[in-house]
Amino acid sequence: MAFDQKVVIVTGASSGIGRAAAEAFAREHARLVLVSRNETALSEATRSVADGGGTAVGCAVDITSADAPDRIVRTALEGFGGIDVLVNAAGVIATGTIETTSDETWDAMMGVNLRAPFRLIRAAAPHLKARKGAIVNVSSVNGLRSFAGVLAYCVSKAGMDHLTRCAALEMAPLGVRVNAVNPGVTVTNLHRRSGMDETQYAAFLERSKETHPLGRPGAPEEIASLILYLASERAAWMTGETIPIDGGRQLTCLR
Repeated sequence: MAFDQKVVIVTGASSGIGRAAAEAFAREHARLVLVSRNETALSEATRSVADGGGTAVGCAVDITSADAPDRIVRTALEGFGGIDVLVNAAGVIATGTIETTSDETWDAMMGVNLRAPFRLIRAAAPHLKARKGAIVNVSSVNGLRSFAGVLAYCVSKAGMDHLTRCAALEMAPLGVRVNAVNPGVTVTNLHRRSGMDETQYAAFLERSKETHPLGRPGAPEEIASLILYLASERAAWMTGETIPIDGGRQLTCLR
């Protein structure tokens, strides 16, 4: 998809969809800035990307920290001289209803899933403009449809979708495209980190066979393939799209 020597920033790059996207860009010989707060996992992901044919540098930072956008952009500029693609893949999930969602949970969901991508887009915008680049945000089917019990997560992803549309409108005259992917349940560590133990997670995946019309959860590599397409020139006339890649989950009513 012509990413040879292109400079790609991927947040959440040490696991899940972010790592799968980074490895896919590496196979296309991109030059990558991998962002994660987990230094050990980041080092391992950086080695994996290098083994896959890409050139990668790690940026170990909490994306919600005040200096994160500047540090990430500076890493790209000092390491590779510019930015062609930004992939906002870092994300967190937590359970909670109107009555049980605490201020701290709400703020955490908004901070990681919405505020941090906005701030990084803002910081990267001049450099993406210089290269007529592209942004791909990793949202969720929860941004397109409401689901009980994950209130703050749903709202944060709906915000991500509208951020995608608004940014696409503003950045189109600059030659920068902005799109989002909206995965259904995908086999990553996301839900485990929300507090599910292995028994609960296995039951959750089994239930996903019923809630997704195609009868299974997704794989990170499947999401990564769409991310690469949206970042490539093959999608040169696409911007502001929020695209379900969810086994048909967004087509269903409450089940």
